[in-house]
Amino acid sequence: MRFAENLVAWYRENGRDLPWRKTEDPYVIWLSEVILQQTRVEQGMPYFHRFVQSLPDVKSFAEAAEEDILRLWQGLGYYSRARNMHKAARQVMDRFDGVFPTRYDDLITLQGVGEYTAAAISSFASNERRAVLDGNVFRVLSRVFGINVPINSTEGKNLFKKLADELIPHDYPGEYNHAIMDFGAIQCKPKQPLCPTCIFQLECRALAENRVHELPVKLKGKASRNRYFHYFIVERNGEVLMSKRGDKDVWANLYEFPMIETAEDCPMDDLYEHTAFKKHFERATLYPVGGMVKHVLSHQNIYARFYRIAEGIEVKEKKSQWRYFLSEKIDTLAKHKLIFTFWDKYGIS
Repeated sequence: MRFAENLVAWYRENGRDLPWRKTEDPYVIWLSEVILQQTRVEQGMPYFHRFVQSLPDVKSFAEAAEEDILRLWQGLGYYSRARNMHKAARQVMDRFDGVFPTRYDDLITLQGVGEYTAAAISSFASNERRAVLDGNVFRVLSRVFGINVPINSTEGKNLFKKLADELIPHDYPGEYNHAIMDFGAIQCKPKQPLCPTCIFQLECRALAENRVHELPVKLKGKASRNRYFHYFIVERNGEVLMSKRGDKDVWANLYEFPMIETAEDCPMDDLYEHTAFKKHFERATLYPVGGMVKHVLSHQNIYARFYRIAEGIEVKEKKSQWRYFLSEKIDTLAKHKLIFTFWDKYGIS
């Protein structure tokens, strides 16, 4: 099977026209690769342009304040990626004299850069022969070659890496990596793959054995736990009370409204009797804003409710991390996705 040749021929006809494919600048490619981790291209594209415009090179990224980077990132989720990028940019300035590396062995030493990202940058920026392995690639290889070993098992990772390394051509590894990722995103999709028009339909083991929707195989992870957050919007003379998360938190140093967490969903009438509510907001009247919002994190399902507290009510006892901000200042604060989405929709009435 002329797998690589057929794949690249398909890509030249059908590949996506993406801005980061028009450059060999490793910094720009790095931005795109990290932004698009666990993010759809359509969602990540505005963030890519925002970062390139605001921080056009690795020096400006390294010198930026963390709060500014988090504000540019807000809405994407997985904020540890943004913090790791900040550390990586500073490593480039310190260890590579401000020149963003293109060699895999150098890239893999940067904060937050794993095997996939290092392979992608090195192949796209300098045509180094490094095969990428992401969800799209796993899916294409498992289906075409009929591999039912779990992709997230040690055996599976080794098997797929060996196969990927064998398949990648010597002459155009970067273009091949683009091709196989696009083929998985456009043709060999997770659901409703376009098998009738697939260039590999005669060779595809999964199609021949009627196992397309069974592959790839993935071991189940641990069950997610449910958490219940109750947020309170407190206003005072054009100011809004905000709370800053701690620096060791999953949403480290990001802003949100004051919040009470309960062990299970808690009706509004029961909130009035909650010990923490009485401590901070006694005599306050709650007005629900919207319904329950579900926000999914790794191994956590956040169920959030938002309540507006009548203006003029003084907080009985403020936590040290609570602080009032002018309402127009809220847009400039770095907020995690749950709060950013709420504020974008509701803001201040």
